[in-house]
Amino acid sequence: MSAVILLGFGLLTLFLSTSVIFDLFGIRAKEGNYVLFVVWSNFIASIFYLFSSYGFLKTKRWTSILLAIASVLLIVSYNALKVHVSNGGIYEEKTLNAMIFRIAVTLVFTLVAYFTIRNPKSTILSKS
Repeated sequence: MSAVILLGFGLLTLFLSTSVIFDLFGIRAKEGNYVLFVVWSNFIASIFYLFSSYGFLKTKRWTSILLAIASVLLIVSYNALKVHVSNGGIYEEKTLNAMIFRIAVTLVFTLVAYFTIRNPKSTILSKS
């Protein structure tokens, strides 16, 4: 189930970030004052999500490592965004909230991967 949810989250993130980067469907105008380095970090995180969904599906131990890297990337990007904001850079308030949400979701998936895949024979599914 985690693989499917993460796959959906990854595909949605990939679609939204590439739409802004390449101005597909007029998304840039709809997004307002987007911050490009945040969009790029979301794009990179989406790639990690897609590989991690495969890792969940195949119970690969590296899944939690990929998600941890994505978490660090997003946290660094969030902190850079806070610096950008404090220096008077333009931004959308929704970007701050979206980053907090994305970091939280990524951290939850990281923990789920760590505790369910670190020893595949001790997962919840194998105990039933």
